[in-house]
Amino acid sequence: MITNRKQRPISAEQQLLAHHIKPTFQRLKVLEFLSKSCIHPTVDMIYRELVATIPTMSKTTVYNTLKSFVDKGIVSSLMITGTEARFEYVRQSHHHFICEKCNSIMDIVIACPHAVKRSVGGHTIKEQHGYFKGICADCAKKEAVNEAV
Repeated sequence: MITNRKQRPISAEQQLLAHHIKPTFQRLKVLEFLSKSCIHPTVDMIYRELVATIPTMSKTTVYNTLKSFVDKGIVSSLMITGTEARFEYVRQSHHHFICEKCNSIMDIVIACPHAVKRSVGGHTIKEQHGYFKGICADCAKKEAVNEAV
């Protein structure tokens, strides 16, 4: 079950139909995977996960599906690492934190007054992207333990 921006439960099929996308089995599985994922997966990660249960899945299908989802605003594409796109199901506006040690990407909810108004200086805001880089809490704890030894 997926929640829309107002946090009402909506099925993956209803979500696709609402965005005028034919709900094929493979598209449903990609959307379901993204709606449950919190790791901001790459195309390769999504493909590897789904091909294990859908042997007919191709990487091209994953690329094309993600492109249509991004075009319709169901999924966001992130270029935080600078090397490959990461994807996430669109829930609410938020920023990201990437750990320089373990490379994990985490959501950070920070209120941005301009994003709420959807404009700044007369410019209309359609998307908001922001990210922070540093060392995550888990890696900082590991470093502290290693330094104490």
